[in-house]
Amino acid sequence: MKDFRFTMPYKVRIADINYGGHVSNAAVLSFFQDGRIGYLAQLGDFSEMDIGGCGIILPEAHTRYRAEMFLNDELVIGVRVESMKNSSFSMAYRIERDGVVTAEGTTALVAFDYQQRRPCRLPDAFRKAVVVHDGLDDDRPGERR
Repeated sequence: MKDFRFTMPYKVRIADINYGGHVSNAAVLSFFQDGRIGYLAQLGDFSEMDIGGCGIILPEAHTRYRAEMFLNDELVIGVRVESMKNSSFSMAYRIERDGVVTAEGTTALVAFDYQQRRPCRLPDAFRKAVVVHDGLDDDRPGERR
């Protein structure tokens, strides 16, 4: 998948289907989350609850549906970090079936200290891992090398 260094397969399950006989809106956000979890695990010993000393919280998500997806479709989910700031970052997602985009979107994510219930700075270990993995230029956040 072009421009995505992390991808993972996903087979559409019956629980993903709505009354219209295709993948539901909520399921696509779950696909993004599954991809994000896989991305973080590949990046290092990271999870949504621990990116090197704090977790992440999602305040905003955008999704664009490009084509219907159906039961048993074999999908590929691509995930990458688009940009990083001091305490937040944005991720981009693309879902394809046989090389054709079916959905894409972005999420804003904030580094979050769940014990103190407040945002915190992105941990250096996480920032460095993203720079290496996704080719972001750490001197100019958001620009790819």
